[in-house]
Amino acid sequence: MLVLHSKRVALPAGIGEAYVLIENGIIQSIQDNFPEGAGVEMIDVGNDIIMPGVIDPHVHVNEPGRTDWEGFETATRAAAAGGVTTIVDMPLNASPVTTNVTALAEKIASAEHQLNVNVGFWGGVVPGNEQEIGRLIAAGVLGFKAFLTHSGIDDFPNVTEADLVQVMPLIAKANLPLLVHCELTDTEQRSSGNVNNYQNYLNTRPKKWENSAIALMIRLAEMFDCKVHIVHLSSADSIEQIQRAKEKGLPVTVETGQHYLYFNAEQIQDGQTQFKCAPPIRDKENNDQLWLALKSGIIDFVATDHSPATPELKELESGNFLKAWGGIASLQFALPALWTAARQRGCDFDQVVKWLCENPAKLIGKDKTKGKIAAGYDADLVILDEKATFTVTGNMIEHRHKITPYLNEQLYGVVKQTYIAGTKVFDAGNFHPRRGAFVFSSL
Repeated sequence: MLVLHSKRVALPAGIGEAYVLIENGIIQSIQDNFPEGAGVEMIDVGNDIIMPGVIDPHVHVNEPGRTDWEGFETATRAAAAGGVTTIVDMPLNASPVTTNVTALAEKIASAEHQLNVNVGFWGGVVPGNEQEIGRLIAAGVLGFKAFLTHSGIDDFPNVTEADLVQVMPLIAKANLPLLVHCELTDTEQRSSGNVNNYQNYLNTRPKKWENSAIALMIRLAEMFDCKVHIVHLSSADSIEQIQRAKEKGLPVTVETGQHYLYFNAEQIQDGQTQFKCAPPIRDKENNDQLWLALKSGIIDFVATDHSPATPELKELESGNFLKAWGGIASLQFALPALWTAARQRGCDFDQVVKWLCENPAKLIGKDKTKGKIAAGYDADLVILDEKATFTVTGNMIEHRHKITPYLNEQLYGVVKQTYIAGTKVFDAGNFHPRRGAFVFSSL
């Protein structure tokens, strides 16, 4: 039996001293005193925090087909180094896209033997694939993802309301979530022509695109009693309608991204395409409102939307925001980036655990086994010195490409060790043999 001890363990009731007893990959019990007996190995981490492993349900791994963008080996190494013990892979930017069971099987085969952390999968909803929804559910996807605007990938086209009317009853029957990229575009010309100017790019994706799309999804959630999860909320103007939907008891949940909470538009200089994402990082006043909604529980949690690409696709040399790939690479920094921004706003670490561990576990249907340090839960754990700082440098980045807006930022929270099912997979910069497993729906 392995016993982890700290004076500060992030338990559901709060942070306090505890002994965490682990056997066969599962937390057997939490005790106040050291358990006497033969065969006990104890690791005492002193004042470092023992916390549940971070769950990031919004990651684009891009394998198979676009492994030059990322890949399961590099993505899960980055996750382990950052204290992320479970990721859920999005159904696009891989090729083929995960819109049928054949493509899902190909993705699983490509991921096997590469998992440094646990990996689950979302299925994709595109026009005309309603016949595949039931098969993907049976194959164990944790839910589904759809776009209401062009996804950036031609083989993953956006859906319309008519498409959603076909599939939402099927998803609702399985009690799985439908994750939606909420932007409804129009044809109004908003670009000034200065392709290197961030404000110009920001103007091309106005808040009203998000607001209209979210209104549509709230209406459909009520119509079909289908779990709807709004990904990467960036428009604070939608907070009020989301709050009303929740007060009404509708099955609507929301995430925002670390980058919307850490950065703001006023900081982004001309040509800094490493900051480009969709929807975009907005102004400081908007992002302050996102913080208020997160703290009040209107926004449920925070996920990276890790969406890397090659330097060429990011247009780093030209600085052209309109041509650059819209995606931010940040999986490795999910925990320290959020904690750094949160501590500046007077948040305590218990809140960060809820936003990165406990609430994401609910979305993926694993809140009875992941996201908490409690008896019966998986021993996916992280040892963190939350008071220590580090500066992000290129040579420490485990993502395939060393491109991130967090480069040269000083962040709080040094991950010392990461455990998967009670086995150490990362220790002070060194990686141990892979222990990641697939995470499937328990339907």
